[in-house]
Amino acid sequence: MATFILVPGAWHGSWAFEAVVPPLERAGHVVHALTLTGLRPDDDEAAVAAANLDTHAGDVLRLLDRAHITGATLVGHSYGGMVIAAAADRAGGRISRLVHLDAYVPRDGESCWSSTSEAYRQAFVTGAAADGYAVRPPDGGDPRRRPHPLASLLQTIRLTGAFAQVPRREFVYCSGWEDRTPFAGLRTRLQADPGWRVHDLPTAHNAMREAPEAVAALLLGEDLAGDRSSGGERHRR
Repeated sequence: MATFILVPGAWHGSWAFEAVVPPLERAGHVVHALTLTGLRPDDDEAAVAAANLDTHAGDVLRLLDRAHITGATLVGHSYGGMVIAAAADRAGGRISRLVHLDAYVPRDGESCWSSTSEAYRQAFVTGAAADGYAVRPPDGGDPRRRPHPLASLLQTIRLTGAFAQVPRREFVYCSGWEDRTPFAGLRTRLQADPGWRVHDLPTAHNAMREAPEAVAALLLGEDLAGDRSSGGERHRR
């Protein structure tokens, strides 16, 4: 039995994984889907203004402590990749697997801001123009989305090297939005890194909504038809 901790991307909450959780639980695993500080419906303006990347990493670490979790699989979507990297680096060896689901994989000193595309940086600036601390969601999309704490997108991550020692590290590249994805260069970088296994899914960015069964199958370690994984033979198990 594995323990999965699912961390959503910017503007999203635990509901982003609502179609992925059931197949994982049916397979006998424990699943915790998080809503990060500042994204909860009852969070006030002060909570949103104060939340940063450290706050969000702390959300994961508090869950590990509260539920006495070891050997966890952390799954981060999009911005959530920053969060699981920071949390894993500080978790004292309690993480056994990382899955960056079309998500940022930072190096020490990088931020979501520095790692993303110019189009997303402009979206962050435009979205935060009203109050300077909360980035409103882009137009369209799920109405449950909430303004995202700007500080969490700007703060640089500090990694000690423990993040790179997690035994299993995987990156999932969603290839169905290649005209806009900020992750093409990251995919190339990780394909050349023997410490990572790279998977391709032919979906748009929100794979959890578009292909939840495929995402669950990947998390369960099942081979996917058409999955162009690379580095598996070199991957540390």
